[in-house]
Amino acid sequence: MKRQSLISLISISLLSIGFGLESGQGAEPHRQLPNIILAMADDQGWGDVSYHHHPILKTPTLDEMAASGLRLERFYAAAPVCSPTRGSVLTGRHPNRFGCFSWGYTLRPQEITLAEALHTAGYVTGHFGKWHLGPLQPGSPVHPGASGFDEWVSSPNFYDNNPLMCHNGRVIQLHGESSLVTVEAAIQFIEKCVREKKRFFAVIWFGSPHAPHIADPEFRKLYADHPKAVQNYLGEIAGIDAAMGRLRRALRRLGIAQNTLLWYCSDNGPTRIGSTGGWRGYKGSLWEGGIRVPGIIEWPARIRKPQITSFPCGTVDIYPTILDIVGIRMPHQPPLDGISLLPLIEGKPIRRSRPLGFWVYPARGIPVRSHQILQQMREVQEGKRPASPLPADIGRITKHYREDDFRGWSVWMDGDWKLHRQESKQGSVSFLLYNLKTDPKEQHNVASLYPQRVSQMRHALEQWMRSVLRSLNGADYSKASGK
Repeated sequence: MKRQSLISLISISLLSIGFGLESGQGAEPHRQLPNIILAMADDQGWGDVSYHHHPILKTPTLDEMAASGLRLERFYAAAPVCSPTRGSVLTGRHPNRFGCFSWGYTLRPQEITLAEALHTAGYVTGHFGKWHLGPLQPGSPVHPGASGFDEWVSSPNFYDNNPLMCHNGRVIQLHGESSLVTVEAAIQFIEKCVREKKRFFAVIWFGSPHAPHIADPEFRKLYADHPKAVQNYLGEIAGIDAAMGRLRRALRRLGIAQNTLLWYCSDNGPTRIGSTGGWRGYKGSLWEGGIRVPGIIEWPARIRKPQITSFPCGTVDIYPTILDIVGIRMPHQPPLDGISLLPLIEGKPIRRSRPLGFWVYPARGIPVRSHQILQQMREVQEGKRPASPLPADIGRITKHYREDDFRGWSVWMDGDWKLHRQESKQGSVSFLLYNLKTDPKEQHNVASLYPQRVSQMRHALEQWMRSVLRSLNGADYSKASGK
């Protein structure tokens, strides 16, 4: 699609807020801080990149990023479905801590977000693409603008080509391939920040390759020799790759690529049409295929030579890593589940001060139909229908959970060891132990061979789950900073 066409459609008038280049409150002074971009696909599997030897798919941009930056081979989404993982990116916390149990659940407005934290260091913030953390309607306490983003061109959930989007609370129509129009909106934001000499934080959350798969003909034809379903699925990923290429070229054209941190990942594993790269399970499960996803960090100023690591890390680590890089310490910071990966970025020794915990609490997802919601919002704007009231319970803690309410499927990942706690429909609990170094496909349960390790990991997992339940019940907000 033509850039001028998009510019005229969006007419982005970025907020002229007074953020200069000097370090803000809480940031380390006299330090050249990077621009920061977080990009995320929707349901792209670990194997859905050509650098992981996909037999058909070609992803030249992602391959180039993986070959020049820090390639995270054991990078994990915090949850096997979308909304919870997105909440983990913004907070550094497991999503059950703030009641985001499944797709369609919201962020709590009491949470401190990465966008809010970066404001204290003088960053201008923008969100582009899929939101899926709460209503976008005016007055929502959890839309991007209420969550720390100065500029936003967002969709309530996944979206396809020629999408309706919500620009700072008003519905607009975009024209073009879904990933490309998302990146174009982000580039306009970045260009204005560069003109005004302001550091920026941009979140780019694509709506692809989420079903239904409807690839742009330009990308679908790349796989014309394959079944139509495959053409559309791989074509959507090709669209993401092309959009990432356009973004990287823009950073170079603007002269800011060297000191821009660009972090790419997916929000969970694929559905069965996608590739896990051979790992067990798919989207919705805590097997490796459901939560291990592509992960790449580019930052030429600090990552000067290619690196590949099998250090276990994930989306909960994004928030503490970026705060460490920028030098921010947030007052009243609630407990984090992530750690800073800055030593890893710098090529230094690193260990996890806390293992990675995962927990699928038994809760049904909530449908969020983007086009229908945005169409109704547009009709409200045009005076064709009255506005619907927002849910009254967003952020309200209306239910108390027992601190031994461990229902569902949980995992404790300590180095190469992965302990599953699984509960049957009848309520019986079983523990399965795998060593991912010797058994990465989780085929051989060795719990009976290592009873002491199972006992130790079970105890640590249950202690963590109690902490999560205390957060869920509101313990973290007793001294919150007025949110």
